[in-house]
Amino acid sequence: MFEIIFLGTSSGIPTKTRNHASVYVRRKGDYFLFDIGEGTQRQMKIAGVSPMRVNDLFITHWHGDHVLGLGGFLSSCSLEDRATPLMVYGPEGTKKSFEHYFKAIPFKLNFEIKIKEVVSEKPVIIKDSEDYVVKAVNVRHGVPTLAFSIEEKPRRRINLEYTKKFGLTQHPLLGKLQRGKDIEYKGKKISVEKGTILVPGKKFVYVGDSGYCKELEDFVKDSDLLICESTFSEETAKKARSYNHLTAGKAAWMAKKQGVKRLILTHFSRRFASTRELEKEARKEFDNVVMAKDFMKIEMK
Repeated sequence: MFEIIFLGTSSGIPTKTRNHASVYVRRKGDYFLFDIGEGTQRQMKIAGVSPMRVNDLFITHWHGDHVLGLGGFLSSCSLEDRATPLMVYGPEGTKKSFEHYFKAIPFKLNFEIKIKEVVSEKPVIIKDSEDYVVKAVNVRHGVPTLAFSIEEKPRRRINLEYTKKFGLTQHPLLGKLQRGKDIEYKGKKISVEKGTILVPGKKFVYVGDSGYCKELEDFVKDSDLLICESTFSEETAKKARSYNHLTAGKAAWMAKKQGVKRLILTHFSRRFASTRELEKEARKEFDNVVMAKDFMKIEMK
């Protein structure tokens, strides 16, 4: 199960009700942060989540509204005597950006920061865990920019209709079968192929900023949940293209075309006092759409 909290849903300039971009994701014992706009650590305090727990920080790109909360976040973790390393994933130039950051704002770090730069026009696995992978791909935004996905690996469920034929419904051997190994019960072999059913995992995609491009369209395919920027409306589509952003309508069109199950739009320009216009525009293309708000919490099971 994924627990997701929106910490900031504005674009370049915050508003009274919307902070700069950041999304917190928890999956079992793993805690992820996608982008870290100005004020993110304060938003985390209000939301009741701890910066100290974040294992992995994913930076889509180095525009200020996506990274200006970084210094405060790192400083607070250090002051709180963080002991565990922080893994940072970002686009080309991330290591150099960190060097400049620490020169401009010097402070002592008490913990290790590991940085992995990603440069790939095709989806690449950047983290391979026991039951999920994290992927990244370069998208179009004028500066090196990434989109990220968390994709659960398929899991095996016991095919009880089959194992019942052998009188096997409860037994420690079922655990071995579920782990992908053939078993023998009362002298009869039960294969993994027949004794289990492969259940697809969930796919979560985060798009912080991007203009429309084929790389992005392919990357979001078959997502169970797509969180996607929608800075502009169709009325300002020309500006969206010139700044390499998506409109609400274009994001929804892409979601429908690529078989996305649920779409949450975020990263709204301050020109929209209300998101009703953007929602109406998106719903013309795709029904299952939600407009994000700061501190909105959702679950994906």
